[in-house]
Amino acid sequence: MVHLERIPTPARVLHVITRLELGGAQRNTLYTVANLDSGLFEAALAWGPGDRLDSEALDIKRVTLYPIDELVRAVQPVQDVCALRALRRCMREFKPNIVHTHSSKAGVLGRLAARLEGVKITVHSIHGYGFTPVQPLLVRALFLAVEKAIARLTSHFIVVSRPNKELGLKLGLFEADEVSLIRSGIDLHQRATDKERDLFLREIGLPPEAVVVTQVGNFKPQKAPLDFVRVAAQIHENLPDVWYVMAGDGPLRTEAEELARRLGIARRMRFCGWRDDVRTILAASRLTVLTSRHEGLPRSVLESLACGVPVVATRVDGTAEIVEDGVTGVLAEVGDIDELAAGVLDLLQHEDKRKRFASGSSTGLDEFDINLMVRRQEELYGWLLSRNL
Repeated sequence: MVHLERIPTPARVLHVITRLELGGAQRNTLYTVANLDSGLFEAALAWGPGDRLDSEALDIKRVTLYPIDELVRAVQPVQDVCALRALRRCMREFKPNIVHTHSSKAGVLGRLAARLEGVKITVHSIHGYGFTPVQPLLVRALFLAVEKAIARLTSHFIVVSRPNKELGLKLGLFEADEVSLIRSGIDLHQRATDKERDLFLREIGLPPEAVVVTQVGNFKPQKAPLDFVRVAAQIHENLPDVWYVMAGDGPLRTEAEELARRLGIARRMRFCGWRDDVRTILAASRLTVLTSRHEGLPRSVLESLACGVPVVATRVDGTAEIVEDGVTGVLAEVGDIDELAAGVLDLLQHEDKRKRFASGSSTGLDEFDINLMVRRQEELYGWLLSRNL
């Protein structure tokens, strides 16, 4: 129940995110601003332009848009000061009742701008922390210190997974009554047709009966794409007829392609770049793999399970909450190529087991419905507004 009985509506909510590259946090932010109840909320979005999802933002109706050229992912002090000023100008114009931030850079600058502009309610969504295990120790310590400092400017936090909540509590970023678990959502009912699947396979030069193992995600250290190539090479030694698809892009793509050549499996791999038809790729896949070093709540794993495709993944953060080891997929330790490859081989070599995993993979996902995600955010906004009367 949204607690807006005594509050003039619509309440104004400004979402701030660093970039709109292809990713779960970005897609869910766009869906939220486009689908908030317009009778209760007036939405706005501020972001740094220059990525693939910009066009989707520009197509949203009834949402005030603030593209901020100075808002970039890398730490650039002069540009970051300019981005802070631009965010303050946005807030003076839009006059938000709530500022809701996403991602590390926008989370810091957005919450600081809100405090400087006197916005009483700030919400920050943690889709995964900016301080990560793959960072050098000093860099991680610096990012954690910044996050702790800016946490004091935050009215409420949203986490997408229980491990992220537990870590935040352990580190003292928030208290138990200052955080809500609201799952990242997907469309649980979207499916690709057989025709779409066959067209995709033909596009990448594979026959309709091809056995395909897929990884969907960016080519950044977080996703460990080189580990997927190494897994593929091990599988190839036992099952030489399997094909491998990597959908995504990023700074490690060239290195991944070169590794595939060195390991002698380049001809069995397809590097597809960014794709908007992930469900079609999943329909063409026997199973999916995710080799991540850390995660918030991986959208690609949710989409795979919703499509009835078993998953072999590393046992990290939100992934371990949605993949039931031995029931809907296989979980392995981070960086354990042998264990990941063994999991894939087991499912490919035992069709009955793979089909049993597939038949149960889409059950129990109701809490990840994308419309439920929006409704729960509305309820949180209402509670915060009521509390701040």
